[in-house]
Order: sequence, then structure tokens, then C-alpha cells
Amino acid sequence: MNNITIRLAIPADAPDMAEVHMRSWEVAYNGFIPADYIREKNAGRPALWQRIITEENTTQYVIQSDNKTVGIMCVALPQDDDVGEELYELHGLYLHPDYFRQGIGTVAMEFALNIARNLNKTQMTVWVFSDNTNSINFYKKCGFIADGSTKILQCGKPLTTIRMRRKI
Repeated sequence: MNNITIRLAIPADAPDMAEVHMRSWEVAYNGFIPADYIREKNAGRPALWQRIITEENTTQYVIQSDNKTVGIMCVALPQDDDVGEELYELHGLYLHPDYFRQGIGTVAMEFALNIARNLNKTQMTVWVFSDNTNSINFYKKCGFIADGSTKILQCGKPLTTIRMRRKI
């Protein structure tokens, strides 16, 4: 595997982050999120990432292979009301499709778990589309199991997401 580094994103990373996010959605969600919806969301990604990544960023990370941004992830407090202080959440982990299945996601997951450990958290959660079997299998491989919580997101059509969690 190439030299993988993960660091907090800075404003100059925003264009690369948008590119990874767009390409990842096009491949990972193909077949269950309508293509028109993906195109619509992707059209706004460059402006979105320019707005999100500020000098004060503390939760958005770039994943780089030999200094090229190949992935992005967000690790932060959970947004759910039904969880306790012991939890941290992986809000998103996206890799450019050219870098799928090379072990980079596993490296990123360990990095995310270490962030939570350093904050004295004992569990990590992640929400994933129930139709996204590749991601579900990845999270299972990383020790996550579905905890029974679901929610419906409108992504051009109603889609079920499941919450997965693991002890850390």
C-alpha cells in the first residue's frame, strides 16, 4: 500500500474533497440512489466544501496517498438524541473509486477509532444506507453491528439508513 496520511482538512483541500465526494457517490450509490439526485447533489459539492472547510475545522479529514487526496471523512459527536456521552460518530467516509479495496478505508477507520479513544469514548456509530451492501460489509469487517435504529432519508426517493456501532 502507498504511503497513507490522514490530517485535518484546510481550505485549500476543498476542491479535492469535492472531487472525491462526487466520484464516490457516483460509484458507491449507483443503482439505489437515482442518478438525477446524485447529479443534483454533486453540482453543489464544490461550493459546499468551500463553505465547510474553514481554518477552524476540527472534524473533517483528508485521506492522502503519496500526498494525493484519495478520501475524506468526518469524525465528530453524534447527532442522535438517543445516545450517551460514551459515543462518537463516523459521519462519513468516502474514497475515490480508484482507491476502493486497497486497505485505505481500514487505515482511515483505525484513525477514526483512535480519535474517539483519545476523547475517552467507548463506542463508535455510523449510519449507512441499508441498500449499500459494500459499505455494510466493510463496517462489519471493522467490527460494527446494526443496533436496530433506522431512519428514512429523502434522496430522490425514500431510503432507509441503519445505524451500526462497535465498542472501541
